Amino acid sequence: MPESTEFPPFRLGESRFDQGSFYGRLRHFLDVIDPRTLFVSGRRLNECMKLLDQFKNGTLPPGVTNGQLWKAQKIKQAIIHPDTGEKIPMPFRMSGFVPFGTPVVVGLLLPNQTFSSTIFWQVGLNVLIKRAEHFSPATRILVQRFIPFPAVASANVCNVLLMRHTELSEGISVLDDKGNVVGTSKLAARHALIETSLTRVVLPMPVLLLPPLVMSLLERLPFLQKRPRVTLPVHSMVCLCAFGLALPVAISLFPQNSQIHVSELEPEISAATHCQILTYNKGL
Repeated sequence: MPESTEFPPFRLGESRFDQGSFYGRLRHFLDVIDPRTLFVSGRRLNECMKLLDQFKNGTLPPGVTNGQLWKAQKIKQAIIHPDTGEKIPMPFRMSGFVPFGTPVVVGLLLPNQTFSSTIFWQVGLNVLIKRAEHFSPATRILVQRFIPFPAVASANVCNVLLMRHTELSEGISVLDDKGNVVGTSKLAARHALIETSLTRVVLPMPVLLLPPLVMSLLERLPFLQKRPRVTLPVHSMVCLCAFGLALPVAISLFPQNSQIHVSELEPEISAATHCQILTYNKGL
């Protein structure tokens, strides 16, 4: 693929993917969580930072391509904190999400579904399972594996509301097309919390729904039935794939900076600007 097609003209501090579409946002976040950036050396990092500084100051050496600039920015953003300018410890980087988080998730989701049992016991849903005597053993096991999802999704939504409930009463800032703050809107805050809550509902979906579904199909295969020792590594790989898919899919659902028409906001916001479309940060 020609570089001109793969890499658009470089824009400092922006994404090289279209943030106006789900596919563009998904590609962006898949790029952000790329674990290969964990292995970048200090020397390579310094080269990338120097290259970006040269671009900013207009002193780029001849022959530097857009691809080199985009890759340099990817490495810097993956390692350096945007506010402090310090290196982010590996486990706390976005690129460390999958490699450092997978052992925890796999340990929770693997044999006997201990994590699952704990959750649905806490929410009382095990009573429903015990009373479903007409289910076959296989169906009962499958239902038990799916029970954690509504519990975790509900907990995630409650967490968003508890942590950000003040935004509903105080509002959040809305900006015009020039980036100027027009005012504070409670209606925009409501939109932001709905979007964030939906993101939190989708976030555990691949981790809690895909492995039980996939394993219920794979465990019927003669290959696994004849080789029970292979089940554990296969289950681990399924969990790894689901976990790696969960974050980028969930946070790609909505733009980080969402747009809203002034007609959907308070009258005082509409009166304070001539822009018809305003922007707000939905948060995380």
